[in-house]
Amino acid sequence: MEVVGVIVAVVLTLAAAGTIYRIAAGPSLLDRVIAADVLLAIFGAALATEMAINRHTDNLALLVVMSVIGFIGSVTVARFVAHRKEEA
Repeated sequence: MEVVGVIVAVVLTLAAAGTIYRIAAGPSLLDRVIAADVLLAIFGAALATEMAINRHTDNLALLVVMSVIGFIGSVTVARFVAHRKEEA
């Protein structure tokens, strides 16, 4: 299980690094917002992995709140982009 934990940690770290790069260098605001949403999903995956490896559910409420915030953020951005396309 330790090997799986290390592999998951490396993959999530690389994904987070790529996402942070996209937030910093994204050509548009939409790219940056989507990258921030992906970063939140990566943090959620890391939190779920930590709970699975240590076999506890202490952070389950935090994981649910992060998921809801990510969902609401995605819906808000999608509505904003759809509204801007209608005006153009």
